[in-house]
Amino acid sequence: MTGGTWKHAPGFYAGDRPQVVTSRFQYEDSYTLERYLATDGYKGLRSALARPASEIHDEVKNATVLGRGGAGFPAGNKWGLMPQGVWPRYLVVNGDESEPGTYKDRLLMERDPHQLIEGCLIASYAAGLSQCFLYIRGEMALAQERVAAALNEAYAAGYIGKNILGSKFSLDIVLHWGAGAYVVGEETALIESLEGNRGMPRLKPPYFPAANGLYGQPTIVNNVETLANLPWLLNNGAAAYTAIEQRCCCVHSNWYSNFTRNTNGRSFWPRESPWCI
Repeated sequence: MTGGTWKHAPGFYAGDRPQVVTSRFQYEDSYTLERYLATDGYKGLRSALARPASEIHDEVKNATVLGRGGAGFPAGNKWGLMPQGVWPRYLVVNGDESEPGTYKDRLLMERDPHQLIEGCLIASYAAGLSQCFLYIRGEMALAQERVAAALNEAYAAGYIGKNILGSKFSLDIVLHWGAGAYVVGEETALIESLEGNRGMPRLKPPYFPAANGLYGQPTIVNNVETLANLPWLLNNGAAAYTAIEQRCCCVHSNWYSNFTRNTNGRSFWPRESPWCI
């Protein structure tokens, strides 16, 4: 490990609130495998692999992990939409953060890429997915470099690949760098881009990704932050995770109400606020 903590590291805000996805942002070397392992990294994956996949899926459902890409659809429910007995099935990670002024996913990929990778592994194990594709927006050069380096470290350490950590679970993660098209933030347009086509949205129906997604196979598309929540959830349990939302809503209800009013009434999920990450 190199150095210590940053007084004002990018993306780190000191305060009395749970740090679900930003706990390592205070470290200079937060993006390295060495730092990740020193701060309980891949502990959630080990815990998951010691339990049946169905239990992990149920835990994510019970925790009501909401999609952080904008729609807020529960991740565990989305995983359950795939048809039974259809293989292969894929996980596609939407790292094409395209809205002007948004950068939460970019920071997560730049500052803590191993957390995202662990989330991908947990989700793939729980949902029975065969391969993961990590799609990063073209302008995010540093995020792409950090994720690529983290993938190399994880492969070398046995956290990705065949028989992960001595289990029967195997997974490959493919990194794909986008070309910067705004519309590719939409899940079916992202799938089109992954397939080498022009990134344009598909018609729904019949192209619901859970049934007919990447290469015509069942596909789960999850946001970067959605998956980054999973290691903390596996380490602390569904009860601790759901308690965060209650704490944030109650303790900071005035701030939350004012923030909502000041953004023309647009709603934000409490766990996405600066107080709860």
